[in-house]
This record gives sequence, structure tokens and C-alpha cells, in this order.
Amino acid sequence: MKFQFALFLFLCVSFILFFSKQSLCITIEGSFKEAPKFYNSPTCKTIVFFPSNQQCSIEAVHVAMTLDVSYIRGSMAAILSVLQHSSCPENIVFHFIASSSQPSSKTVLNRIITNSFPYLKYQIYPFNDEPVAGLISTSIRSALDCPLNYARTYLAELLPDCVTRVVYLDSDLILVDDIAKLASTPLRSNTVIAAPEYCGANFSIYFTPSFWSNPSLSLTFANREACYFNTGVMVIDLQRWRSGEYTTMIREWMELQKRMRIYELGSLPPFLLVFAGRITPVDHRWNQHGLGGDNFRGLCRDLHPGPVSLLHWSGKGKPWARLDANRPCPLDALWAPYDLLKTRFALES
Repeated sequence: MKFQFALFLFLCVSFILFFSKQSLCITIEGSFKEAPKFYNSPTCKTIVFFPSNQQCSIEAVHVAMTLDVSYIRGSMAAILSVLQHSSCPENIVFHFIASSSQPSSKTVLNRIITNSFPYLKYQIYPFNDEPVAGLISTSIRSALDCPLNYARTYLAELLPDCVTRVVYLDSDLILVDDIAKLASTPLRSNTVIAAPEYCGANFSIYFTPSFWSNPSLSLTFANREACYFNTGVMVIDLQRWRSGEYTTMIREWMELQKRMRIYELGSLPPFLLVFAGRITPVDHRWNQHGLGGDNFRGLCRDLHPGPVSLLHWSGKGKPWARLDANRPCPLDALWAPYDLLKTRFALES
């Protein structure tokens, strides 16, 4: 009798979870407004895109982002901000990475993007997250353990070989400047990544005492001026990445982490182990990060000193969640104009 009751309870919970997910997808699909169409300025170079291979244009600005239902509201705002502040929005191609383990969600996400941005040039790539899930060790915040967070490690494999350079963007940010300026960053001859560097941060806190006390590990940073950089905004030379087999290097550090804990913070430390001190630095204006607060409480934070081209709500607090809860931080008001979510009145009409 106990077994039958347990089986019944399991089936009931499974039934509720399945249909709640279906309901979420159906609800969210019609929740976003159509964005205006943005046109190239007269000075833009004319690029001929062919429907079968528009993602392969070398002259286009290529942008890569992950897509999932949980963060789709942030993604939509990010896309809108990129287009709105671009001088040549028609020359931008988006490459979206979505989990292959949820094919129904991918279909919904595709409709959402098409409905809100009917003129957008984009492609959605399925990401097999099962092998990655086996390499992930728990971090200080469960949201950081999502396999899709690690998709940036696999961009060189997921995107077509003809895409040689890409700007990777997280979903919790907005641009207030032309992304072409960032995309055209000249990379030093011996680097694969360009990103803002923060050498004033305490670099040691990203790794455990076990790491620093082991000479064979800590010597990884010998002769390197290793500084923290945020992986939510990166210009990546995919040709150099592929030839250097950097995905393999990052995976090897993740495999070591499974055997002995050498870091704490999700997908960031493996990037630091491979690239810290070996990137092309970019002006801090291109990643005013940390606006989501720390990874525990998500407290309000101010902007860093200096000009701003990109605002990034990295950390626990997301602007859409704080706005919905009627507890926004002052800077969340800068994100709100890019929110494409329909108002309650519009949803009911």
C-alpha cells in the first residue's frame, strides 16, 4: 500500500511539473512586444546576405548569446539595446545557443525571437549539455551551475567555421553604445580574448587554499600578470581558439576540479586559469559589471567611475525581478526602457 501511494504521489508531481512547464512556455510565448525595425545609417557598408548562409559573412558583426526560458526577458532587452544603439543594425548576426535537452523550449524561444524581431538575422544552435553537466561541481549559487552557463566554452565548436570572430554577451546586460566599436577591438597577436581587466580585484579569492598551497597548481600563474576579468563580455578570435584547442584546456581544469576542489565560482575560474594575464584589455566602459550585487544578497551597487558603454547586472539581483517585486535598485531604471515584456493591460486586452 505504501509503495502504491508513493507511486501515485510521484505520478501526480510529475504530471504537475510537466504541465506547469508547458503552461510557462505557452504563457511566455505571447508575452513580448514587437520591437521596432532598425535601419543602417547611410555610411554603413552594404553586406549581401544569402538566406542559406547569412551567418557566414566575415564583414558582419557576430554576436553570441545563450537563450533559455528563465532569462529570456533579459535576453530580449539585451538584443533590443544592441540594435537600438548600432549604426549598422542590419549588419549584425546573432548566434543563440539553447539547450538541446529541452527541444520544446527551443521551439518556443525561436517563436519569441521571430515575433519580437521579425527582421533579425539569427541562428539557434542546440547545445548538448549532458556531458557538461557531468563536469560541473557545485558553486556558491545554484544559478551558476546551469550547464548552459558553460556554453561559451564551446562557441568555437558550435558556430560554423566561417565565423572567425564573435562578441559574446551575457543575458543580463544592455548596451548604450555601438557594438561595432567593441567588435572591432584589435587583439594582440598572442591573445585569443579581449575583455575589460580588473587588476585591482583580489584574484586569489577565486581559488581555494588547496590550489594555492599546491606548487604544481599555483605555478600556473607564474610569469603571468593574472588579473580578474568578467566572462560575460568578451571578443573572441574563434580561429585562434580552434587552433589552440582552448576548449580542451578548460575541460581539463574542470575535470581536475571534480577530483580536488580548486575553485568555487562556477564557469569563471577555468577561464581565468587558461586566459588570465593573457588577454587583450578593453576599456572598462564596455563592462560596468556587478550591478546585480553580490552572489548572496544581490544588494544595490553604483556604477564604476568613468564612462559607460555597457551595463551588466552580474550577481544575484536581476533588474526584471527587482522591478516586478517593486524593490528596484536606482540603476534598474536604466534597464527598464529596453524591457519588451507586455504590460498587464496589454496581456489582458
